[in-house]
Amino acid sequence: MRIRRFVPVTVAATLLAGALAACQDAGGGGSSSAAFDPATCQGGTLSVLNQGGITHLDPARLYTSGGGNIPSLLFRTLTTRNRQPGEAGTKPAPDLATDLGTPSDGARTWTYKLRDGVFFEDGTPITAADVKYGIERSFAPELPGGAPYLRDWLVGGAGYPGPYKQPEGLKAIETPDDRTIVFKLRKPEGDFPFLATATQFAPVPRNKDKGVDYEKHPISSGPYMVSSYEQKKSLSLVRNPHWTRSSDSLRYACPDKIDVTAGLDAAVINQRLTTGAGQDANAVTTDAVVGPEQLAQLGTGSALDKRVARGEFPSTTYLAFNTKKKPFDDERVRQALSYAVNRASVVNALGGSAVAGPSTTFLPPQTALGYQPYDYFPAGDTGDPAKAKELLAAAGRADLTIELAHENDDALGLGPKTAAAVQEAFKQAGVTVTLNAIDSATYRDVTGKPATQPALSLQSWGADWPSGGPFLIPIFDGRQIITAGGNFNLAQYDDPAVNAEIDAVNALTDPAAAAQRWGALDAKLGKLALVVPLTHEKDVYLYGKNVKNAVPDGWRGTYDLARISVK
Repeated sequence: MRIRRFVPVTVAATLLAGALAACQDAGGGGSSSAAFDPATCQGGTLSVLNQGGITHLDPARLYTSGGGNIPSLLFRTLTTRNRQPGEAGTKPAPDLATDLGTPSDGARTWTYKLRDGVFFEDGTPITAADVKYGIERSFAPELPGGAPYLRDWLVGGAGYPGPYKQPEGLKAIETPDDRTIVFKLRKPEGDFPFLATATQFAPVPRNKDKGVDYEKHPISSGPYMVSSYEQKKSLSLVRNPHWTRSSDSLRYACPDKIDVTAGLDAAVINQRLTTGAGQDANAVTTDAVVGPEQLAQLGTGSALDKRVARGEFPSTTYLAFNTKKKPFDDERVRQALSYAVNRASVVNALGGSAVAGPSTTFLPPQTALGYQPYDYFPAGDTGDPAKAKELLAAAGRADLTIELAHENDDALGLGPKTAAAVQEAFKQAGVTVTLNAIDSATYRDVTGKPATQPALSLQSWGADWPSGGPFLIPIFDGRQIITAGGNFNLAQYDDPAVNAEIDAVNALTDPAAAAQRWGALDAKLGKLALVVPLTHEKDVYLYGKNVKNAVPDGWRGTYDLARISVK
């Protein structure tokens, strides 16, 4: 899962991935009208101004997709995002591997061949054993925080304690020679090439591993290496002399140096990017979407219009029903509230149509996920309170009073502003809503544990990669219900037929065929009103006057630091 609406609070949100994108300025902006040429873009220092703290720099501890943004500068993985704008950018591409992998045994086995001419920053050749060890480290309890899929997917992964306690490693990962790595999965997984973009697939040399201290200077396999790193504050990167463009055509690696400053206020970041004084002319951000002051200036023909990148990360804000609690065990009540909701007011609460769009489907409107348009409870953008009242009366709930849980701040779009918009819409349908503000630091803990889960809550969900699987499975697969905590199937919905369809789609290795099935499943689930989709995310980012090729990639909705130039 990835959540990034306005203010990401962890490095996961800062560095993650995913999105369909388009750019207002196809050339990537900047003050020069000359065409961008990756062969001559080298030089200068790129400044990255961020809100989120750089909490960890160990590839085992980063929760990323597509290789991340900043991590992708340091770490190469078996596959990566293909770094293209729009729909083309939703596909994985080979990175350390020569291709996207060869499936066998019904997608239960995946085999990869490593390309020649890939080295660590000290000139040591990267081998399959280094990739295997890097993955195994991510199982160590000392190094928590990474994507959880491998523990579930790999044979024997659930009980593996990591290489520090079991140095012989995981038998499910085989390295028959230095250039071959084989993964044995306990069930078919057609999305494995997407997962292989996560930083857990970055190679780590065993003889350089220092456990929890490895992140103080992780060994680079990418175009840059660490010059200095102060946790939660700053990161300085310089060129890796042993990286070659001939072995990595996807990363342009234009700047000679990249300096990241963390912990800044979003308003300050956007003001600095707007003004572009001094080194700020060479600056970008990976997590501060455009604020209200700058949004008001866009579309007016100002110079700022030429320095904005627009993309869409696949993310949905929604109302989650706990169908085990009254009155939401009654489908008619859930349907009534689906009619009552005013999506236009929610869009306004989130900052307007530039940063959010109304959604009647759980899957966001992106082809790679399998999006199929539907609206089973049509009420326009502003709701249909009369229809809602009619259904509530039929259910014997004409004087309904409910409680809505939300975060106590608006940073992620799940706070008082959005909650108040929902409250007012339901009031028009005769429903009294009391608001329950929960500390954002504990919100996921409270709502994600069935014993403490509220009957109705504001939620958001983002895809770990551009596919319907990681969007629908955690929310609707009955086998994903976790009673101890960390549960995202808040409807507590468990249908064996739906679970079987999930398994069938997971076995498909053709992304287009899988997308069609995910879309059909979303449409089937939508009829049950298990959730009320509210909005999908839009992303608007500024960049400095001297920055070129700031084109959002189609995976994450923001520009790619590995392709930006400041020369």
